[in-house]
Amino acid sequence: MNDAGYWSIFLNAALINNFVLAYFLGICPFFGVSAKLETAIRMSGAVGFVMLVASVCAFGINLILEAINAPYLRIISYILVISSTVQLVEMLMRKLSPPTFRALGIFLPLITTNCAIFGLALFQTNKGYGFTQAIVYALGAGAGFALALVLMAGIREKLDLADV
Repeated sequence: MNDAGYWSIFLNAALINNFVLAYFLGICPFFGVSAKLETAIRMSGAVGFVMLVASVCAFGINLILEAINAPYLRIISYILVISSTVQLVEMLMRKLSPPTFRALGIFLPLITTNCAIFGLALFQTNKGYGFTQAIVYALGAGAGFALALVLMAGIREKLDLADV
């Protein structure tokens, strides 16, 4: 695939078929963490990282499940991988950045149940993306989630300061 194809996948995931704005996936952290811009940026990074890792893992899991003719295990496998990845991110944040960990609070473990991440794994599998395409799709989905979250946080901060 050429670069134009990758840009098409990225822009499609980030802007056209944005997980939050088009599919309404990931609404809980979208409304819960978008009160402050700094917290929204940190949550965007965490969700983007989990999306990327989950995408790579989902690609590998799908290859294995197709090889052993067990696609019925796909959903439970994706749930297991996503929850494990979120636990890893939570442990890393607690150790490396306690202020971020405290700022995100309950919303960090809620990434586990963020349907945007689960939707990403299912969408990329259903679209039949190859490895590189899956990574580009995850990066685009993460960028789209970050864009929506940061824009909403900016709007909410402006509204808090305005005489409305």
